[in-house]
Amino acid sequence: MRSPTRQTENTLTPALRYILPMANRSGGLPLLMLIFITWRDSMRCCAVTADPPEDLAILDPGRLGRLEITWSPPSSLISITKCLLQYQLEYFNTYKNRWETLRTPGRTYSAQFDLSKDVQVRVSTILNGECTNNTVIKSKEYTEVVKKPPSTGIWDTEAKEFMCVYHNMENLECTWTRSLKTPASSLQNLYFWHKSLEQAVECPSYILSDGVRTGCNFTGKPLPEFIDIYFCVNGSSSEGPLKQAFFSMQIQNQVKASAPDKLYLQTSSDRQLEFYWTNPAGRLHVHCLEWEVRHHHVGADGKISLNHIHTKTPSLTLLFSDSNERHCFQVRSRLNSYCVDKSFWSDWSHETCHPVLENVKATLEPELNFVSVYIYIAVAIIVTLVVLLSVWATINMRRAGLEKKVDSLLPKLLTKHFTQGVSKIYSGKKIWTDVTI
Repeated sequence: MRSPTRQTENTLTPALRYILPMANRSGGLPLLMLIFITWRDSMRCCAVTADPPEDLAILDPGRLGRLEITWSPPSSLISITKCLLQYQLEYFNTYKNRWETLRTPGRTYSAQFDLSKDVQVRVSTILNGECTNNTVIKSKEYTEVVKKPPSTGIWDTEAKEFMCVYHNMENLECTWTRSLKTPASSLQNLYFWHKSLEQAVECPSYILSDGVRTGCNFTGKPLPEFIDIYFCVNGSSSEGPLKQAFFSMQIQNQVKASAPDKLYLQTSSDRQLEFYWTNPAGRLHVHCLEWEVRHHHVGADGKISLNHIHTKTPSLTLLFSDSNERHCFQVRSRLNSYCVDKSFWSDWSHETCHPVLENVKATLEPELNFVSVYIYIAVAIIVTLVVLLSVWATINMRRAGLEKKVDSLLPKLLTKHFTQGVSKIYSGKKIWTDVTI
């Protein structure tokens, strides 16, 4: 019976047969045997190859870009039993403008795409297990499908400037503008979809501007928060279909809070000015809000300053040193980054001031008087000029009227007298007695 060492030697290459006796004499035989076993297993592993998946397909179930990706295992690996068969899926996320990669043992996957752009998907095969000696092997090639967007629709007629505003987290409105190349007879439609819906749904109530659809009001039809919602604006016209436009968002990131409606301003005994406010009642929690205060200050010397102050609490305290100073405040609010990714600022609140206008009327009166004097002088000059022009025009008109009257009467008088004289001559009573020159 041969020894294990002799059997191993028969499988060695000539170079290893030369090295083995030397390693045995130097005491390094165990290490060399380990290297050989690892090399032999790696050679056995590399004998297994992985082919890419087959029958890659992209299906559109009518969910505004939510596509189903399917594939089949490579036919060369259907009968494999001692390995875990997985797949590496890569697709280009058109909303984030980057490649997404994931590994899955399944053969289907659902992902969202912008259907107005190319849909790019590729899948590779992954093997790992006893058949590969627990070494992960990936197919050298992948199966790829590129789906082009539909070529239908009049060029450059898609909806522009699409925007959704979630007013006070109670009422959602989405608006858009028409392209300049959109035919006047066009009718645009809005559809939306999210995971809770089987199919896309049309806008429940359109917003009209001069009879044209420019938005959608979702009042009474709330949409879910913290979930991707997909919108599509398409349309038709007498010249043909319009280009489609696709959009995606989560509505909690579109909130516009109402402006603070109750402002309070008071002074304390230690010459502090305390300003605080409240937002209208609603779904917005105070801990999710932040505020910006616009502070307009007029000093006792008449110097004016304007400051914007950010705060995470609905109050502000300032020191004031002179009773002749004037402080005016406005405030607006929005959701902070702890609750949402982004949000819109509310409108500015009404203004509140200290002291009130009646108390500073005396301070402002000199400045107002100067302005009034300038206005009065300007008005007086204008009135004087108008009166002078009117008088001048009246005098000229009267002069012209008198001259015309004299010129018209003189020939009539001469003609009358001359006629009377001639008639008397012919009657034999008197000659030229009534003629006056």
